[in-house]
Amino acid sequence: MIENLETLITLSKTGTMVETSTVLKISQSAVSKRIAVLERHYGRNLIERHGRRVVLTHHGTRLVEKITPLISELRSVFLEDQTLMTGKVIMGVSEAILASWGPNLFARVQTELPDVEFTFHAQRSPVVLDRLRSGEYMVGICTGSSDADTDLVSEVLRLEPMVIIPSGLAPLDYTPGEELGVITIESRSGAWASIEEDMGRLKIRRSTSVESFFSVAQMALAGFGHGLVPEGVARTLGAPASMLIRLGDLGLNRPVRFVARKSMFSRPLIQSFYRVVSEKAQTMDSDEHIRSGAS
Repeated sequence: MIENLETLITLSKTGTMVETSTVLKISQSAVSKRIAVLERHYGRNLIERHGRRVVLTHHGTRLVEKITPLISELRSVFLEDQTLMTGKVIMGVSEAILASWGPNLFARVQTELPDVEFTFHAQRSPVVLDRLRSGEYMVGICTGSSDADTDLVSEVLRLEPMVIIPSGLAPLDYTPGEELGVITIESRSGAWASIEEDMGRLKIRRSTSVESFFSVAQMALAGFGHGLVPEGVARTLGAPASMLIRLGDLGLNRPVRFVARKSMFSRPLIQSFYRVVSEKAQTMDSDEHIRSGAS
């Protein structure tokens, strides 16, 4: 029954059978069967179909509201009582971090904590936060402002400098503070809210947006416009450091955060993990400054 309820919760978030089956890694027919079992059990229609979209009925909405906190607690209990005892840390990591400097950071952490097993899930930052709240992940390494996350412990690990990749890597005669249009991340990303204000202060405006920083960088390298991305993304794609316009010293940075549920953050294993991650993240910043100065 629990897996059927989890399916209904996921369907309420995704809005389609296709996306629900993708998230849960089951077939669409399995999704339909699980919902049908719930409807027979409760004797109520829980969903309504509108073309490909699915919306919850009044009864479905009430059921989801009541069971979501309970399911989250069940997951959390499993993680705290079982996973922590085995020395495993299940984490959600922002895709742009795990595809750039993240693996190097975690390799350094693993050296300090050789007995801890890491399980990684690459997601966009808003998804990481949702899955922390639902009890699926133990910790998150993600980006963006923590203002809305009052139910979670959120600690800044580092401020990753934002850089401008000149269009096509052609020389760019630009002085910070001048008007400049750039391609950058779209508004639903975790990073956007944390960089929007400083972009305005520096008179950098978003002319085009896409869903990932790696896409932004690739478009800039191909000559579709100047790209505003985190420095780690630019370096991962091989953009020459000498061509990048670094904006970190001017206050345009992407906050990288360590996030966890309050009960999870208090556990000794997570405390040790946070301490080492924080220490190694600061060391990485020092290394980056040295490399940038040598470039």
